[in-house]
Amino acid sequence: MESRRQKKIANILKQDLASIFQQESKVLFGGAFITVTHVRVTSDLSFAKVYLSILGNDAESTLLLVKSQSKEIRYSIAQKVKNQMRKVPDFQFYIDDSLDYYENIDRLLKE
Repeated sequence: MESRRQKKIANILKQDLASIFQQESKVLFGGAFITVTHVRVTSDLSFAKVYLSILGNDAESTLLLVKSQSKEIRYSIAQKVKNQMRKVPDFQFYIDDSLDYYENIDRLLKE
């Protein structure tokens, strides 16, 4: 179960990551539309699992681009939250496939 602090930090990271993906998507990620759907922070605040929804390009190749830019993304986040957090967690990026799962369930129910 996540603590209140973990939820607050996850929310801050989600908002800042979303703004970075919105601003830098055209340059860094080939114009793919990337949405941050969920962020989970470990209890020691050293790692953050970031779930992304990727539209427009091949999701796997775009995820590899995001992972290759993770140090630059972490540095940008550190510049934004330097007055709120002492240490910025390391990011682990994953594709959020929950939308595909919901569509599959909906399709099965309609049959």
